[in-house]
Amino acid sequence: MTVLFSDIAQLLSQFLWPLIRVSALLLAAPFFSLAAVNLRIRVSIIFLLTWVIYPLVDVPDLDPFSMAAVIGIFHEVLVGGIMGLTLQIVIAALVVAGQAIAASMGLSMANMIDPNLGNVPSLSQFFLIIGTLLFLSLGGHLIMISVLYSSFELLPIASGRFSTEMILSLLAWSSEIFVGAVVIAFPIMIGLLLINALLGLVSRAAPSLNVFAIGFPALIPVGLVMLLLTMSIWFEQVENLWFVGFSRMNQVIGGS
Repeated sequence: MTVLFSDIAQLLSQFLWPLIRVSALLLAAPFFSLAAVNLRIRVSIIFLLTWVIYPLVDVPDLDPFSMAAVIGIFHEVLVGGIMGLTLQIVIAALVVAGQAIAASMGLSMANMIDPNLGNVPSLSQFFLIIGTLLFLSLGGHLIMISVLYSSFELLPIASGRFSTEMILSLLAWSSEIFVGAVVIAFPIMIGLLLINALLGLVSRAAPSLNVFAIGFPALIPVGLVMLLLTMSIWFEQVENLWFVGFSRMNQVIGGS
């Protein structure tokens, strides 16, 4: 049995084209893009997914040294990157929700260094951990892989079907950063607002009482208790946000 160099080059080309889109997606998607995920593990997952997908997709016959191939590479990077960034909107909403609650509780100065996001409040880090665990428990990684496979049918490799509508859809979805954050943080912020209003009434009734010395330390434990009491509510909101994110990722690539 003889193996020609042209056959090896063709197999390598069929493998590399899906590899570009898979790499772009996993480098931008939640969980897989975490710095805590070892680089060797990340590369292994990328190669394993590509190995499973590449026999099932149609690969164009392009000269790798032509301008069409360069445009095709940009096409694959943009498609995979936008799919990953669509889910990152949910992560950003969790960070903003944590920042809003921390500011209401007086914990905005209690920050942690996140390897991916930089300096974020401790509550934002808590929401990120919960959101990532929900992502995995809901099978989000499997849903993301299924949408990735569908993208090769809706947007064939190097087809040039990437359009400004995908970018506009991503920009419209980015408003969910603030809407989703408000939905998650609303019950806790309302409770803390009522407590601040009661402290204001106490200060009017007893002007000699130092409300600042009593109120600010009280907001922290009360806020944490409210965070625990409303956990079932904002768990459901985070779960719904993930499902809407999966649906929007499918819509961005032209799915129904």
